[in-house]
Amino acid sequence: QVLLAIGRDAMTDDLGLDIVRVNRAKSGKIIGRREQSVSCPYIYAIGDVLHGSPELTPVAIQGGKVLMRRLFTGNSELTEYDKIPTTVFTPLEYGSCGLSEYAAIQK
Repeated sequence: QVLLAIGRDAMTDDLGLDIVRVNRAKSGKIIGRREQSVSCPYIYAIGDVLHGSPELTPVAIQGGKVLMRRLFTGNSELTEYDKIPTTVFTPLEYGSCGLSEYAAIQK
């Protein structure tokens, strides 16, 4: 089964995740690893509900594509969050790809 939820807030309290021991942050977001897997086998999280994942549509789309390739083709590719291009549509539009200046300095 696949659960698709659209929105910004991680409303995971009523999903029964505690029954299958899925770890969640205080925000309700699911704590996972880089391969989108979580503390319970066969449960995966992508997009805004994944703790520590950028809350951007292109990130969720790329995460979903990478996860599907891994699950259905045996590919070992992981989502590289710092290499996903994104655009923000506000009165002052901008796009970005790669590390932020701060993250680059830290590396």
